Amino acid sequence: MVPAPPVRRRLVGRALRTHRERLGFTLEDAARLLECDRSKISRIETGQRGIRPKELRELLADYRAGEDQQALLVELADPRGAFGWYRDYADVLPGPQRDYLIMEAAASKITTYEAQRIPGLLQTPAYARALAETDPLLADDTARDRAVEALLARQQAVLGEQRPEVHLVIGQAALHQQVGSPEVMNEQLRKLAQAAGDSGTVTVQVLTFESGAHIAAGEGTVDIVQLAGAPGQGQVHVGGIAGGTCLEGQDDLAAYAGAFDQLRAFALSPAQSVLLLRGLAGA
Repeated sequence: MVPAPPVRRRLVGRALRTHRERLGFTLEDAARLLECDRSKISRIETGQRGIRPKELRELLADYRAGEDQQALLVELADPRGAFGWYRDYADVLPGPQRDYLIMEAAASKITTYEAQRIPGLLQTPAYARALAETDPLLADDTARDRAVEALLARQQAVLGEQRPEVHLVIGQAALHQQVGSPEVMNEQLRKLAQAAGDSGTVTVQVLTFESGAHIAAGEGTVDIVQLAGAPGQGQVHVGGIAGGTCLEGQDDLAAYAGAFDQLRAFALSPAQSVLLLRGLAGA
């Protein structure tokens, strides 16, 4: 089986194709701009081959792409992987999850729905360690410890350095499903209540049991990333035991973004969610 092209190359290629088609250019037109053959443009657009930064900037300028998007795509096309905290933890990050984290590290907006656990961006180390104990992909304590280290590195990169807009919808079951000891769970609820009450970039809403049937009733974990300066570009990660799966099509992105909007409407408001969380945490 031929391996899929790296996720960064796929996204850059799709963006280039979108710009080309928006202007009504053919593959031959693009090839003339780069003074190359048609097959090279086709392989770049499908992610089968990379593109040098100089060529990418020239092509994006010819496509009249905005400066913000040019900067983002040039960084994504960098074969050294500019968004690279996750590279140190490749041994404990399944492929689909790693593909998602690459995109998350470039995101301007992150939206997450979790049905039965606290979202990773707000997990405490002890809560994360208790989850790691149940992960069949982590063979021993060393791997489990590294998985927790990876989570903390992710939190620092996203919430401490990158600071995109983050919106989390959490199923009420996640607040009652005990993970680890009662002390571990109480610490986790206190952290969640504090994060929800802070006037920062993270918004938390609780989807209560009383919300009834909803569009994501068959889903457990859904993460959506959207990229600044790249309208319609992003990724959906649907969680699973073996790392889940990533969806990159614009139709998938639009469908899941629409579903998340419905979940927001069904959930408690951010202010109501803070009150509920503080009550559970005894704060």
